[in-house]
Amino acid sequence: MTLRERHLEQLSRSTHDVLIIGGGINGAASAAALAGKGVSVALIDRGDFAGGTSMHSSNLVWGGIKYMESNDFKLVRKLCKSRNHLMKSYPSTVKEIRFFTSIAKGFRHSPYYLWAGTWLYWLMGNGFTRTPRLLSPKAIKSEEPIVDTQQVVGGFEYSDAYLFDNDARFVFNFIRRALDAGATAANYVESTGAKRDDDGNWVVQARNVMSGETFEIRAKTLINAAGPWVDALNAANGQKTSHHHLYSKGIHLIVPQITQSKRVLAFFADDGRLFFVIPMGNRTCIGTTDTPMESPEVTVTKEDVRFVLDNINARLDLAKPLTEEDIISSRCGVRPLAIKSQQGSERDFLQLSRKHVIDTERESAHLSIFGGKLTDCLNVGDEVTDEIAKLGIKVPNPDVRWYGEPSDAEKARFLDRARAIKLDEQTPAGSSEALSSRLWRRYGERAFDLLTLIEQDARNAEIIIEGTEYIRAEILHAREHEMVTELDDFLRRRSKVAMVVSKQTLAHSRGLEETCELLFGDDAKERLDHYFAHAEDA
Repeated sequence: MTLRERHLEQLSRSTHDVLIIGGGINGAASAAALAGKGVSVALIDRGDFAGGTSMHSSNLVWGGIKYMESNDFKLVRKLCKSRNHLMKSYPSTVKEIRFFTSIAKGFRHSPYYLWAGTWLYWLMGNGFTRTPRLLSPKAIKSEEPIVDTQQVVGGFEYSDAYLFDNDARFVFNFIRRALDAGATAANYVESTGAKRDDDGNWVVQARNVMSGETFEIRAKTLINAAGPWVDALNAANGQKTSHHHLYSKGIHLIVPQITQSKRVLAFFADDGRLFFVIPMGNRTCIGTTDTPMESPEVTVTKEDVRFVLDNINARLDLAKPLTEEDIISSRCGVRPLAIKSQQGSERDFLQLSRKHVIDTERESAHLSIFGGKLTDCLNVGDEVTDEIAKLGIKVPNPDVRWYGEPSDAEKARFLDRARAIKLDEQTPAGSSEALSSRLWRRYGERAFDLLTLIEQDARNAEIIIEGTEYIRAEILHAREHEMVTELDDFLRRRSKVAMVVSKQTLAHSRGLEETCELLFGDDAKERLDHYFAHAEDA
């Protein structure tokens, strides 16, 4: 019986303290916080965990410097503190990165004014990162020759942070933490309706998306963490809230590496918002757009691609302009922007923030989480726990630290054990030091399990899919512990394979066939065919 099958059975066995609908960053952090503090938690998602907005971010963990222009200093201060907290809690995963920003002639602010703003931003972040720098056009060209400085009047450099691995991997690690703390969770389970019974408990009609089987899940409280679909779920369940969402579509394009720089190149796009060139290993991520949408269901359009390519080609001095043929993959999602229900959409769209709001209906024991972003996820977990306690749910271990990497002593023990493994010098995964660093960053204390697999068979340290750094042990681990239900779950969310290797290349990968066999056994061909029939093209 697989991990998912075991948890499917557990979902309907008892009445849970809390049922969370939605396994994006808000739901995952809430589950980890509640389960970590001893609350009985169940979580479902109609797709895969982190399958919506949470897998389409810029991979940036930032304090919201753009909100300074709208004088939302309280939010900036909060986000800076949240960024610092994540960097301290996840030092292997959330790392400082420099933003190298160029200002063109005619921009609404001078480089000096913006540079002064970066110092204020640095101070609001308690001076936690390296100090800002003012840049002349000559300095920009000297340090980043790829930047076209013909129309540039100056710039500045400042620090924020980024996720070393992909955003969805970061989200799943909260899911894994919740599972380890006793939570019950399953992906590909949708809520088809919910009501309260005579005892005041929520009864959710659920459907296993993979099999079509229906069943009931009972819980004392219900948390709607469905991301952009919060409003639709509330409407279906008859819940009225004081907030609702507006939607902003953002896309990124992944292209071959265009600069060796390990910093983010930042510009102001034609629509006035920050536009980034983000390092992604041997690839580069460029974007983003900010398009008002009526619905959370979005796709990449020709206009989106043209906007990104036009903006990047106009700002970089490339030997050959980027074209659609250079696109390896794309990321496309919506930012759910929380506004009060009495507000319309007439506000300046680009000034709306990604702040989160928790709406609590005490009479019905129902919470809705609006907005939010990766940077603020630890606050979401703590605030949800506080709200649940106010609803009368006992929190047995309120002082437990439910997040963060294991202790330095545990890491040292892991690294000592990893150094003892003798790898073949020709192993593509590299030295034991490089491999152990990657495994610790991605799996924390569960990285010990991967060392065991490598000790049992040295072949488990070999890279399995050409052009990536993922080893056979990671596939075996994902099969047993990461609830990989569809091939895309592994390729796009537990890993970032589908972002850095084109679909066309994967179609001819013998390593992908072996990966599928390891993950799904007799169902491998069916899952492989399903992936190529349904996975998005670049």
